[in-house]
Amino acid sequence: MSNVKQLRDKQPENEKITINLGFVDLGRIDLLVQEGFYSNRSDFIRTAIRNQIDAQSEIVTKSVERHTMELGLRDYTRADLEALRDGGEILHVKVVGLARIAADVTPELAKQTIGSITVLGALQASREIKEALADRIL
Repeated sequence: MSNVKQLRDKQPENEKITINLGFVDLGRIDLLVQEGFYSNRSDFIRTAIRNQIDAQSEIVTKSVERHTMELGLRDYTRADLEALRDGGEILHVKVVGLARIAADVTPELAKQTIGSITVLGALQASREIKEALADRIL
């Protein structure tokens, strides 16, 4: 048995979290468990979380797409940023190449819609935009 080497520790398939619930909510969960709808509290909470993630799947998908790095030239127009603002979304710019923010984008609009900027290459934007987003340019 001394020839057996463990290559790596097995990673857990899940992570434990702690949440605080009010007594009424906890009682309702316990009632559902008692009635056999769920095997235990954890089963109920996992199911509730999965249902919420499924309900928000389109938003999650859009967010993942926005957070992926783009390769090449990427232009951000005033119309692009206004649509994000109107949709209540925040953009995280991640570009390998050249990112350009249109000259007609105001510093206020940029601050409302751009959460962070990571550019491996070059960022072309007005001095005012760069100053307004200085704390968001990584």
